[in-house]
Amino acid sequence: MTKKIVSKLNRRQFLHHMGVGVSASLLASQSMPNAVANDGLLTVDSLSALTKDELPTALSGSESLFGQVAQRVECIKPTIETRLFASSNVGSRDARNQLALQRVACAGLQVQNPEIVSRQYLRFAGTDSQRASDLQNIATGAISAPKLLLGVRGGYGASRLLPMVDWATLGRLMQERGTILTGFSDVTAIQCALLAKGNMSSLAGPMLYSEFGKTTPDRISCQQFVEALTNPKLTIEVDNAELTSPKLPAVLATNDSRSTTGTIWGGNLSVVSALTGSEYLPRIDGGIVFLEDVGEQTYRIERMLYELYLAGVFKNQQAIVFGAFSGAGEDSYDKRYDVATVVRQLHKLTGLPIYSGMRFGHIAQKASFPLGTTCEIQPNNSGGYQLRFSDYPTIEASALHVEGLWA
Repeated sequence: MTKKIVSKLNRRQFLHHMGVGVSASLLASQSMPNAVANDGLLTVDSLSALTKDELPTALSGSESLFGQVAQRVECIKPTIETRLFASSNVGSRDARNQLALQRVACAGLQVQNPEIVSRQYLRFAGTDSQRASDLQNIATGAISAPKLLLGVRGGYGASRLLPMVDWATLGRLMQERGTILTGFSDVTAIQCALLAKGNMSSLAGPMLYSEFGKTTPDRISCQQFVEALTNPKLTIEVDNAELTSPKLPAVLATNDSRSTTGTIWGGNLSVVSALTGSEYLPRIDGGIVFLEDVGEQTYRIERMLYELYLAGVFKNQQAIVFGAFSGAGEDSYDKRYDVATVVRQLHKLTGLPIYSGMRFGHIAQKASFPLGTTCEIQPNNSGGYQLRFSDYPTIEASALHVEGLWA
């Protein structure tokens, strides 16, 4: 995707428009490779330091955290009003945070609260009150709703905030402004609460620290992120079920030619199942449930799916879409007991059509897409399917410069 560059800025002008701290100035005044290396990002971010929200991407070869730093590109003046929300884990490397802030500004996002990336309380990105305030201050009117609410990272902690936010008011204000909230992994809890109590959509997509702070951001994920932000008629093609299980067909249904239209909702399976029985789990009649996860053994995947099934979550749903189930591994009791077996059992239990292989989850080269909005699933003649999305807020394409995200 080629974006129009609104205005080229020199380094000093760019930093002025960014409004971020001294660390970002260091990054801009040195070469990026030297600044990153000086902070130890190329050596300190070892596998032992990775959390669940970034592990598979770090193990995916050329898309790893340890790849070569991308070349410098021209930046545009950031004009898209953006606020960060840090609902979960702390982003522990300051230079990585600052590098991510510089990149999103280069791409056109005017971040209004960059200081929150330095918060920490225990493992979290601040106390519960601090993290909840990122969203609650918008609900109370203390802060105007921005155009974009960008998650910092996943991990754990978002569920602790759910009773502390006025989701109904937040959703109403976001609808009035056309605000887009984006994230995934543990941010699923925020997205589910926003839909369940605020009737507001969100975007399943990459986050500040997790993606844009990498030594080498995944360009395809960045491109797909901007595509989802700017295209009001987003479509995604799925050819096979490889990301869910290579032993499955892409479409598992009694009538594999029937199209389905409904509100798509869900996210990370571990988080969705943890909300079972709460007021924060959406109750969508005629919905389409999307689920993905990472690093969960097969029996745990099935147990969480059974938890949803036994709670009646799949009743009145039209279909289930599975994204990536990366790092599931083999069952130590019987290797035949795999993800494909689990999915087939769920199809037998629910009778719902199941679409597998959606390119989203804890993987590289993911396709961002809106949650809580209208989705049409249309099987094709080659065994795959297409997802078409509508009725969600977008951003003017000319205000974004995708190459900035990997500058």
